[in-house]
Amino acid sequence: MKDLNKFIFVLSFFALFSCKKDAQSNLDSSEIREHYFNLEKIGWKSRVYTQKVEGIGFIATEVPIQYYLLKDFGTENFKRVDSLYEANKRERVLEFVFQQEEEKDLLSKDFTGMEYTDAVKYMSFGLSKDFYVVTSKNDTISCSGVTYERSYKIAPYQKVLLFFSGIDPNEKIQLVYTDFLFRKGILKFKFQDTYTPIIL
Repeated sequence: MKDLNKFIFVLSFFALFSCKKDAQSNLDSSEIREHYFNLEKIGWKSRVYTQKVEGIGFIATEVPIQYYLLKDFGTENFKRVDSLYEANKRERVLEFVFQQEEEKDLLSKDFTGMEYTDAVKYMSFGLSKDFYVVTSKNDTISCSGVTYERSYKIAPYQKVLLFFSGIDPNEKIQLVYTDFLFRKGILKFKFQDTYTPIIL
């Protein structure tokens, strides 16, 4: 009987401890959701910088890594999102859009001076060398990759995702683009603020 009482006492202790832990994790989960809600409310893509040169708009947008992680993995497992963010927090993803003000196809020979298929190849494979980032510590970081989102002449713009590695998440950055495709010179996009880190 004495052993049974000890067993019940230990079982009760674990039950109380696990209930307390569940309540704590629910609280943490609601706080995390609130952080994401606030960031979404101000706009995941709120840092947009546009320059126009001779009828072509060059639009740079910095999007936090958390946006892509939540888009891919959802909001069901914040620990997984947190561990992926920690592993990738030194990465930066920038969306870069080219758009002609009259919505003409920018990859035509009239704008690029090259055949359409060559312009598509350049967007897919040659564009990464045209971009680099300068940090607030004056470090220069080359573009590590580009993903060209082909629109097949449906959308009135051309969009690429630019990837940069090894940047402190608290660093302010400036994107520098040397435009060889449309021959518009050097364009600079200074991202003034960093996102407040989200505690997961």
